[in-house]
Amino acid sequence: MKHLHSTLAIVLLLALVIAIVITAVNYFKANPYNRKIALIGLISAHLQLIVGLVIYFVSPLGIQSFSGENMSNSLSRLYFLEHPLMMLIGIVLVTIGYAKAKRATEDYAANRTVFIMYTIGLIVFLSRIPWSTWSLLA
Repeated sequence: MKHLHSTLAIVLLLALVIAIVITAVNYFKANPYNRKIALIGLISAHLQLIVGLVIYFVSPLGIQSFSGENMSNSLSRLYFLEHPLMMLIGIVLVTIGYAKAKRATEDYAANRTVFIMYTIGLIVFLSRIPWSTWSLLA
């Protein structure tokens, strides 16, 4: 399950980068909004959320380690509090961005919304990824 979560994280990061780049090009060149590109980012974020929630409630590093003494241990705090909270915030940002863009009446506004919200969401994701656990980066 942990390998699936790590693999989906790579897929999510790539999907967000691709969606951000394509939406930025569409925004700056006044091209039409491409909902399918934004949808790929949204779907990958929600798949990652589902797998992450399963791991959070099953893993001994997740909710089972939630205690006052683990708050002083930065690695434990990352796994049971900081990582899940920041990932949830990032997924909410991506979801809000997609929903607002879907309701936008102009392509310009939709592209701008997805570009801004997905970029902020990506920054939030990157801020709390436990990089040390990724074997290709460790």
